[in-house]
Amino acid sequence: MSAAMSGFARNTQLSTRIAAHLLAQIEADGLTTGARLPTEAQLARDFGVSRAVIREAIAQLRNEGLVETRQGAGAFVADMAARPIRLDAPQDMDSRAFQHLFQLRAPLEVEAAALAARHRSAADLVRIRAALARFDEPEDSADSSVAADLEFHRALAQATGNPYFVQFLTAISDRIAHVILAARAEIPLDALHAQTRREHAAISDAVAAGDARAARAAMRTHLEGGAQRVGLRLEMFD
Repeated sequence: MSAAMSGFARNTQLSTRIAAHLLAQIEADGLTTGARLPTEAQLARDFGVSRAVIREAIAQLRNEGLVETRQGAGAFVADMAARPIRLDAPQDMDSRAFQHLFQLRAPLEVEAAALAARHRSAADLVRIRAALARFDEPEDSADSSVAADLEFHRALAQATGNPYFVQFLTAISDRIAHVILAARAEIPLDALHAQTRREHAAISDAVAAGDARAARAAMRTHLEGGAQRVGLRLEMFD
């Protein structure tokens, strides 16, 4: 991996930009499945950022199914063939792109929440609760709540027992990150964090109770709230 760009912009999209740069570097260098990425310390030096920012960038790539992490060993390139849905690299997203994204997420994630309530295992509930608990931890970088949000939605998708939900959500996770960052630019972070945490908790409780109807309603409320936070009205039909 070559040295990263100097003067990398310090803003709330820092870890997302680093994740995109790392993916481009993986593809440019032709790294294959199982190839080890540089250490957190090396990447932090290359990009001139803290190791916490690097951890969030790696977490985003992991949530997208592009890398896998091994305790004490580092991060490794995942099997790209296992991620069949590939979208073009996201450019700057405008309100129209956000609307399109929510129109896709609504039927996908509302039904995923209901299926998760019906099919979740004990291990799924552990993952969902662990992702929710990350919202209670102090942020160690500007994007840590973004990673926690994506992790929660991925855990729900896994709980459906249907791998296609995971694949679709993985494919659009970088777009979802853009929406979260846009909301952070419009709403005080503490207020946004509290709103998202409450909405996620309602979904988690319904899934844990095995209540598919309540899970659908809670996810719908969450997505409607997410759209409102970026100035959109989510069009949904009963």
